[in-house]
Amino acid sequence: MTTTLPHADVREEIAEYGVELLEQGLTEGTGGNLSARVDDDHLAISPTGIPYGDVEPSSVSVVDFDGTVAEGGEPSSELAMHSQIYEERDDVGGVVHTHSPYATGFAVANEPIPASHYLVSYAGDRIPVADYETYGTPALGQRAVEALGDDYDACLLKNHGVIAVGDSLGRAFEVALMVEYCARVHHHASVVGEPTHLSESEMADAKAKIDDYGQHT
Repeated sequence: MTTTLPHADVREEIAEYGVELLEQGLTEGTGGNLSARVDDDHLAISPTGIPYGDVEPSSVSVVDFDGTVAEGGEPSSELAMHSQIYEERDDVGGVVHTHSPYATGFAVANEPIPASHYLVSYAGDRIPVADYETYGTPALGQRAVEALGDDYDACLLKNHGVIAVGDSLGRAFEVALMVEYCARVHHHASVVGEPTHLSESEMADAKAKIDDYGQHT
């Protein structure tokens, strides 16, 4: 007799996107983490300390927002940050935390990524920086929530990395990719000369077109 894995689809998705984190160069080793909203009271999140290539859907943690494990292994040490974001943002269905090198470079320099490329609009009119707190603490989650507010779908975590959110895990992953791409482009432009910035209206137009383009995954 076979037993169906509870919340199989979302747990498989997290396992698959974990591998993508490495393949897309968004983290190294076991760094970073990702999650998806399961229902009004639970989320699924990558397990702690397991290399992404070894994560099985059954080891993906399903927990309530207070941290009680319902299924799977021990959740990521950044569970508190993910939970706080879901509780504050009803529109968020997925959260991706990366240590992508160019964007993390801006985080270490405490420099927001400005509107030098229209793809910044995946995150907002810029990509702000959240103040530093020790990793794995509720205080870090609070800083991330404050930086994201209602208007941003990504922020940099000072001296740490990146948080990206979306209405699904696929969308959050896409936002994380765009954050790293824009960080890389802005860095290269700064080496060449003085980057120009798009206006508020130009960014608003770009965001409207991006929001209407294709289908969120």
